[in-house]
Amino acid sequence: MSDTTRRGFLKQAAMAAAMAPLLDSGARAASVPAATETPRRPNILLVISDQFRWDFICGYGRNPMDFTPNLDAMLKRGTAFEQAYTNQPLCSPARGCLFTGQYATQNGVWKLGPGLNPGAVTLATELGKAGYSTNYIGKWHLAPNSRKDPASHGYVPPEFRGGFKDLWQASNELELTSHAYHGTLWDGNGQAMTFDGIYRADYLNQLATDFLRQKHEKPFFLVLSQLEPHQQNDLNGFSPPKGFDERFRNPYVPPDLRPFPGDWPYQLANYYGDCRSIDDCMGRLFQVLKEQNLEENTVVIFLSDHGCHFRTRNAEYKRSPHDSSTHVPLLIQGPGFNRAMKVGEMVSLVDLAPTLLDYLGLPVPDSMQGASFLPLLDQPEARAKWKNEVFIQISETETARALRTPEWTYVALAPDADLHTDSGSNVYQDYQLYNNFADPAQIINLAGRADPPALVQYAGNRSMREITEDLRQRLADRMERAGESRPKISRWPFYP
Repeated sequence: MSDTTRRGFLKQAAMAAAMAPLLDSGARAASVPAATETPRRPNILLVISDQFRWDFICGYGRNPMDFTPNLDAMLKRGTAFEQAYTNQPLCSPARGCLFTGQYATQNGVWKLGPGLNPGAVTLATELGKAGYSTNYIGKWHLAPNSRKDPASHGYVPPEFRGGFKDLWQASNELELTSHAYHGTLWDGNGQAMTFDGIYRADYLNQLATDFLRQKHEKPFFLVLSQLEPHQQNDLNGFSPPKGFDERFRNPYVPPDLRPFPGDWPYQLANYYGDCRSIDDCMGRLFQVLKEQNLEENTVVIFLSDHGCHFRTRNAEYKRSPHDSSTHVPLLIQGPGFNRAMKVGEMVSLVDLAPTLLDYLGLPVPDSMQGASFLPLLDQPEARAKWKNEVFIQISETETARALRTPEWTYVALAPDADLHTDSGSNVYQDYQLYNNFADPAQIINLAGRADPPALVQYAGNRSMREITEDLRQRLADRMERAGESRPKISRWPFYP
């Protein structure tokens, strides 16, 4: 971004920092920084809600249930990204993309199991260098882990914490060390932190509000990583607070779920309850920020690592290239972002770390493959030049690569790849093709089909074969840019 734009953002943050002590009462006037002091950089609070579908924030305008008042208020006062996507719809790889700004095959966390390299360059390492305290609460899932080794589920040794060096209250795989009303996290010294009788999301939220109420000698970076609304693995379903499931009986059913059986008919009410509990937690966070005079100098980010398709696309809840897996919420509020603005350009998780570093005027490491989306907020020329597409990698259920554009979702499959050992392949073939304008719920796979007249109109009178050829080459280009070898992508073998 330009120096002028960056100075504008930082000026807003500095003004907010200087004015914050005046917001409470005149009695605090003595604490106003002297004019010669340089106001410190804004705090950053990043809230990750695991498996939270983007369309379950009602303010986006896709869900009529009206059950997320706090997130809706955040959306209205801040900057809301309407087309944000994960680059890998699976917990560990998505988080690796988020914190490193790299694609999963580049940072090494392309499936569940591998941990981040102890020397990985992350958002936390770079903020730590700039004088931030780096703090983490909740689910981590980026240390080496194995379902056969219970010791790998909980405590995370310091070298595998991705650069978080201050407060640490976390579990590597929280879904395996806790249930809705009891469980265990570990502090930075490996001491168990057990909770019992309090709802898990409320407990994690309380840890975060306790942190916010402390005195902070330097700007802080705090991640609150909630497990909800992720399913409770050993129960094969969702675990909302007591009584919350009853509040959402016979709920609105998103269009992408309706044609398929899945398990949404008996799990959707529980999922709604989970999402409402997260919204309640966000409301309490906002209240504490206000009480502690942190509101005007804290950037708050709310997002998810991936979505949830309720077993309509494969045998579990994500790991598919469909929007129900990949389309995620992204809301940002705070100095420079309180614009009551919606951004329609496509962004992804690898873009967040470069964006925050750019916002703070810090250098973006060469290792980060994402791009700062900050210029999209106030530079029309940047919006015109923005690469409006997202590259997605799929593992475990299938080895696949996808290109999501406004109009199309194109997917190539590596049919002979080993799901356990192959992070990618040199050989793919056409697999799925959805027209997102004509079929926003992505029901009809057009790969290999003849030209339906209605779709030809959407496609600018290009044939389906021509469209697929273009998307095939664009996907191969994106794979190369992500650090993969350029693949051979074969045509669908059953074209008429």
